Amino acid sequence: MALDGISIHALVHEFNNSLLNGKINKISQPEREELLITVNTSDGNKRLLISANASLPFMYITSENKTAPAVAPGFCMLLRKHIGAGRIIEISQMGLERAVRFKIQHLNEMGDVTFKYLYVEIMGKHSNIIFCNEDNMILDAIKHVPSSISSIREVLPGRDYFIPAQEGKTNPLETDENFFKDTVLKRSDSIFRAIMSSYIGISPTIANEICYRAALDSDASCASLFDEHKDKLWSSYQNLMNDIENNNYFYNIVIDASKDAPIEYAPIRLEMYSDMESKEYSTMSEVLVQFYAKRNKYTNIRQKSSDLRKIISNHIERCSKKLDLQLKQLKDTQKRDKYKVYGELLHTYGYEAKPKDKSITVLNYYDNSELTIPLDPDFTAAENAKRYFDKYAKLKRTAEALDTYIEQSKQELELLKSIETALNIAETENDLNDIRRELSDHGFIKKHTGNKKEKSKKSKPLHFVDDNGFDIYVGKNNYQNDELTFKFATGNDWWFHTKKIHGSHVVVKTNGKELPDSTYEYAAELAAYYSSGRDSGKVEIDYLQKKNVKKPANAVAGFVVYYTNYSMMATPTLEHVKLISEE
Repeated sequence: MALDGISIHALVHEFNNSLLNGKINKISQPEREELLITVNTSDGNKRLLISANASLPFMYITSENKTAPAVAPGFCMLLRKHIGAGRIIEISQMGLERAVRFKIQHLNEMGDVTFKYLYVEIMGKHSNIIFCNEDNMILDAIKHVPSSISSIREVLPGRDYFIPAQEGKTNPLETDENFFKDTVLKRSDSIFRAIMSSYIGISPTIANEICYRAALDSDASCASLFDEHKDKLWSSYQNLMNDIENNNYFYNIVIDASKDAPIEYAPIRLEMYSDMESKEYSTMSEVLVQFYAKRNKYTNIRQKSSDLRKIISNHIERCSKKLDLQLKQLKDTQKRDKYKVYGELLHTYGYEAKPKDKSITVLNYYDNSELTIPLDPDFTAAENAKRYFDKYAKLKRTAEALDTYIEQSKQELELLKSIETALNIAETENDLNDIRRELSDHGFIKKHTGNKKEKSKKSKPLHFVDDNGFDIYVGKNNYQNDELTFKFATGNDWWFHTKKIHGSHVVVKTNGKELPDSTYEYAAELAAYYSSGRDSGKVEIDYLQKKNVKKPANAVAGFVVYYTNYSMMATPTLEHVKLISEE
């Protein structure tokens, strides 16, 4: 669910309780489209994190502090100059739009009291953070929008700030029963779409909840409604809006327990998910931190790894084409035995050939069949035989060389695909550094010559504890897998890995104890989750004691062999384990 107008309304209520009259004492721009504003309040420092990222826009109060770049971007510098020591004197929502206005009082260069406005628009790909003077003229924005991108509104320094009107939509807090029944429910659409498209700030989730509370099918047509249905809908709608207007919130996240994953959130009780687990929080920010923090981290890592993703993808494509060509060439060499037979038969029957003959038909004593051998009329039978033996010898040498090259290409392709899997499950900057180092060590990219301290940082395997209290460790890349399997794990620990697909090495520390059956299952689920089969319903997992896992001589990091193992099918999930440490 994206942030809708009702969630923004709850946030503004929270901000007024937490940030109002607070003094801004720090502004940073940790990501290209992200601001972190530290506000000194009567309750101590509060951090307001705002993201205008098109993939994942949000805003909330957080305890997390993010590292700022060494050189602040221009937009951040402008904010520091004007409102770096300003006081937030007003926080308001524009109607029920997904936009918040911060009015900030500060002293100008002459020491006079002046005001500035910071607008935060959480509107999907149109999200933005816009800084205006007291006359609502735009001074700058974190994202510039020229007329070539939008013909409705330019977001550029010197332009007036305004929010484009949403045609045909009204503020849901300012409606009445007649409008609801005679206009909204007269639309030629389904009930939830009619509600959603009539009012500002109402998401599909809220529209569906209104229908659910009225005990009506949200996909039913408005034309199918009787008066009693309309009464129920109006009552449901009015009760929900009264709660919003009076700030009677129930901050909660609905969780899919089977995947330990949040599937929906809202500042109201979502009765339509009453059969699922729901976790309650004390503020809207807490909800958003839990719901978005991991996704935001994932989004940022995906953006930062885009260059690596492209490099690996290009090498995989190149290596695949090279392997296909080598296999085709190898197939072409399979006709070499025919040339050997031609040469031997010409040595035996060549005397029968006449000068200038273009072919000769002889008895093939290998299968007692007649065989026609092409001849070059410019050469004798003996010379033709030598030419066929030379062709045979050349193709034999080519085949032998190709066997070596094909094996090298297969190993290179496997290595690249394992690195690609590691990139897909990377969660931190240090994970990316490990992947860069591995690509560099194998010559896929040039060696990094940056800061030595930065280069020395290495990520560590993930550490989980399962429901039975056993420690389980997961390697996130080939270097970690090697370290985990051959330096950390002991002989009687249990080792898990996906069968025939790329994935992490998973080690269960036994500490001399016998594992319960369920721990085998939980470790297998982890191995399935941290593999290229994560999105599959079931994944086959091999498992055995670590002492039976071997590393061939000169093998690359992460490559192992084993000959006796057990196997089981597992569902990729983190349901039965708790993450203890990422780094």
